[in-house]
Amino acid sequence: MASSKRKYFVAGVIPYIIWGTMSVPLRNIKGFPPQEILYYRIFVSIIIVWAIVLLFRRSALLADLKFFKALSLSKKLRLFVLTILSAFLITGNWFTYIYAVNGVSLKAAAFAYMVCPLLTALCGFIILREQLTKAKIAALLIAFISIALLATGSLHEVLWAILIASFYAFYVIVLKVVKDIDKFNFLGVQLILSGLMMLPMYLTSSNPFPADTFFWSHIFLIAIVFTIIPLFLNAYALLGMPSSALGILIYLNPIVAFAVAFFYFKEHIDVHQLFAYLLLALSIVIFNAQLLKTVLYKKR
Repeated sequence: MASSKRKYFVAGVIPYIIWGTMSVPLRNIKGFPPQEILYYRIFVSIIIVWAIVLLFRRSALLADLKFFKALSLSKKLRLFVLTILSAFLITGNWFTYIYAVNGVSLKAAAFAYMVCPLLTALCGFIILREQLTKAKIAALLIAFISIALLATGSLHEVLWAILIASFYAFYVIVLKVVKDIDKFNFLGVQLILSGLMMLPMYLTSSNPFPADTFFWSHIFLIAIVFTIIPLFLNAYALLGMPSSALGILIYLNPIVAFAVAFFYFKEHIDVHQLFAYLLLALSIVIFNAQLLKTVLYKKR
């Protein structure tokens, strides 16, 4: 049991550490419009995911098709709607995040993933009826205090942060609702739907096809390391963790993003911001105290 929980916990932690460093490749191709980055991120991800599915995971794909055919009409419709909704939410999250990093500020992008866990945990409690213990409520209050300390910037940045966070929080809830479908195959379908959503914009308003090798190396990096791998691990972690617990782990994202901004981009961080981030770290430990005990110590 402990080994199983450890597996899901590790799968839940890794994506947010990866996403916390995503500002580095995005800043490297800042000269390209955010929608252009998003187009090619999605299109390249589709090609890679479906190449893997068709070459190595055909049995899982056939099993999912058989499962879908066996569903009643109402359940098919429900799964169809949830899949479209998840694709819309993750596409919205990607675009708003890319725009925030290169068009608003790193602070707004990082701030979004401070708001997101509160929204995710709250949605998990209201929509999925997930229970919150007193310790978890205390952790959320600490997180809220840290967010209040950091919310001293412009209203523009705060609104962008809330928009980014809302897309991802509801995406996590939708993933938690969708069950019995192979997560990698589900990711492949999501990416196709995301591509179809962006295709009209790409055909009508995109710039000439980029020939820059530097751009394409970063697009492949973003597609594989910052899209496919973390999204799959994120969906896998939800199989064994409540969305509220996974939601609070999102706080790892802004902590890592803070470290990247401070040590890599040399952005100025004042004392009250540092204190706020330390409060965030404390809230993560408190919220996941029981889970951390299970992960670190095997029950006899």
